Amino acid sequence: MPSPAAAIAHQAYTQPRSSARPAPRWSEEVDTRTPTDVVARLGVVATFARNAEIFGEDQPAEHLYIVLSGAVRICKLLGDGRRQIETFCLAGDVFGWEMSPRHRFSAEAVSECRVVRVKRSILFSRAADDADLAHALWALTAAELGRAQNHLLVLGRKTAQERVATFLLDMAERAGAGQGPNGIEVTLPMSRQDIADFLGLTIETVSRTLTHLEEISAIALPSSRRVLLRDGATLKRLNS
Repeated sequence: MPSPAAAIAHQAYTQPRSSARPAPRWSEEVDTRTPTDVVARLGVVATFARNAEIFGEDQPAEHLYIVLSGAVRICKLLGDGRRQIETFCLAGDVFGWEMSPRHRFSAEAVSECRVVRVKRSILFSRAADDADLAHALWALTAAELGRAQNHLLVLGRKTAQERVATFLLDMAERAGAGQGPNGIEVTLPMSRQDIADFLGLTIETVSRTLTHLEEISAIALPSSRRVLLRDGATLKRLNS
């Protein structure tokens, strides 16, 4: 299932264009392609092993990437050795956006993953004459901006418990996890250290918060990577 950002992009891409400049159609069929579909057709597939670097900080920003399977973390290592994870990219997500000619962050495979790699020079040259491609790039950029704004809110205004609850609900939605007899089960591809570096917390705080949520029966922890969301109302209240 695509991420919320991808869903926003899909909605923006498929909504009707202005009646002043109607797009020509050979038929009345609805275009069901997502923005990622439109962009991915111009790229090639590459596979990366767990923890492999896809691109490094300050390397030339020559490609845009689309996740087909697995998970990717976008991160930066600070001067004192601390790491900040800017986002996790799952299937359907796009990464590698840059305004400058070089990457400001690194991209690493959280688990074994497959991505489509598209040259930026091809995208920009084609977009000048391809309205569908230009609109897809606009939609994906807008979705990325929305995701970044939401993450700023999490880091700037939410408590540790609220951050962890928000993260779990977001991962459940992005993974398309369905309701089971005991709740919604989510398999997390990332470690607790990854989660801590994403939420701006220590690994000890993340572990304590998960334990507290388990104690109040909001979640269950069958294993370190599996989380069962048992009380959605409590988690959503914390996420509000």
